[in-house]
Amino acid sequence: MLDANLKTQLKAYMEKAVRPIHITAWLDDSDGSTELQSLLRDLVEVSDRITVSEQRGGDERTPSFALTSPGHDIHLRFAGLPMGHEFTSLVLALLQVGGHPSKVAQDVIEQIKALDGDYRFETYFSLSCQNCPDVVQALNLMAVLNPRIRHVAIDGALFQAEVEKREVMSVPMVFLNGEVFGAGRMGVEEIVARLDTNAAAREAEKIKTKAPFDVLVVGGGPAGAAAAVYAARKGIRTGVAAERFGGQVLDTLSIENFISVPHTEGPKLAAALEQHVRGYDVDVMNLQRAEALLPAGADGLIEVKLANGASLKSKTVILSTGARWRQMNVPGENEYRNKGVAYCPHCDGPLFKGKRVAVIGGGNSGVEAAIDLAGIVAHVTLIEFDARLRADEVLQRKLRSLPNVRIVTGAQTTEVLGDGGKVTGLVYRDREGGDSHRVELEGVFVQIGLLPNTEWLKGVVDLSARGEILVDERGQTNVAGVFAAGDCTTVPYKQIVIAMGEGSKAALGAFDHLIRASAPTPAPETIAA
Repeated sequence: MLDANLKTQLKAYMEKAVRPIHITAWLDDSDGSTELQSLLRDLVEVSDRITVSEQRGGDERTPSFALTSPGHDIHLRFAGLPMGHEFTSLVLALLQVGGHPSKVAQDVIEQIKALDGDYRFETYFSLSCQNCPDVVQALNLMAVLNPRIRHVAIDGALFQAEVEKREVMSVPMVFLNGEVFGAGRMGVEEIVARLDTNAAAREAEKIKTKAPFDVLVVGGGPAGAAAAVYAARKGIRTGVAAERFGGQVLDTLSIENFISVPHTEGPKLAAALEQHVRGYDVDVMNLQRAEALLPAGADGLIEVKLANGASLKSKTVILSTGARWRQMNVPGENEYRNKGVAYCPHCDGPLFKGKRVAVIGGGNSGVEAAIDLAGIVAHVTLIEFDARLRADEVLQRKLRSLPNVRIVTGAQTTEVLGDGGKVTGLVYRDREGGDSHRVELEGVFVQIGLLPNTEWLKGVVDLSARGEILVDERGQTNVAGVFAAGDCTTVPYKQIVIAMGEGSKAALGAFDHLIRASAPTPAPETIAA
């Protein structure tokens, strides 16, 4: 199952385990069980701390396996084969069950241990989903730390009947005690905050006591991270308030145009960005959503109000709130979000194996999504508003070569149809003739660009007609001391490397503003009599 190189790496990792690890596997005669047996044999081979026992029959999902350590009350299980993106989740689970400490902040660890309640989590994932490992790893860690927390991570593609019954159409999808808990990427801090109902109030009180910053960065994507690093290196008091550190990069599968790095993945780059920022004296405040910006008053401080009721003050502010997937804004889209309407083909595509789907959008993202999905689903209908596709020619040639793809141009999607529980089709209108057409399908993947996260700034900061923040060559907005960078601005070409450069420039602009604002006023010249 594992090649020699991977075994060597895994053996080195497992030397960090300090206590025995026991794995109980539930198997049958399926190919999946045979593969799982092979994987478990490899694990035993790389570490003498790992032992395995096998069971057949019973009510457990098959194939599946549970991890525990003798003398410790741990309820952690994988249903399926955690390879692909989830192999890292398996390695971390082994290490943590084996007593190797987590890198999670100590106050979060204590918060997890103190959770009072019985929590039975089930997470559905797909092996191609780059968002799923964060959720799986967070809940695995919680199961290791708190015996009243149980977690099973389930490969949705392997347990298709279960997925159909529970109408799981988006991953990661998390159930708590049998009810839907959440969908999409969630980190351990976010999950704990939802379980610990007093966490937000405690965090708000802590934020209220913070002294004013010299530079406050709002947003933790590539632009925000670069701005924080550049500001901190100037030796000034720097803070970052981010709804989720990493931003849109967390949802990016493959990155191959980041100069000097031939290939990386979004979550890996986001983790590196956060690690770099935390390497400096930067106050990082995660899970914080900004709701209002107040220009500097008599005290010379700009105020940023947060959703939890707290406020932060700073001499300068750098807005790097990024962007989110643009929605179609048609009837049925919100109603069937995560019930057939999806925005990440890499994450959710495997759940539609053998089904019919549509991709909305004919740019590079839309055409790439259609190409990827065509290898999984039965049929893809690509719908483009313009009279022609806008993707690169090489992508168009590949798309047109696929036998199970239909391309519709000059069409406007007007409605997503469903039966109350899941998507059953969509309606589009021919823009030239005006006729409406219905397409029977089970999934709709929306790929029509980005929308800047700037609604909360209307009436305070000048915005373009598209909602982007207007900035000058230094990243300065129309509000004194307020700068902006990244995908939320009018700077063209929404790319990671460009966002980083703009974030750095905005930080330098903010530092220059601080110098000039603090310069003493020259004494008036004496006029000779």
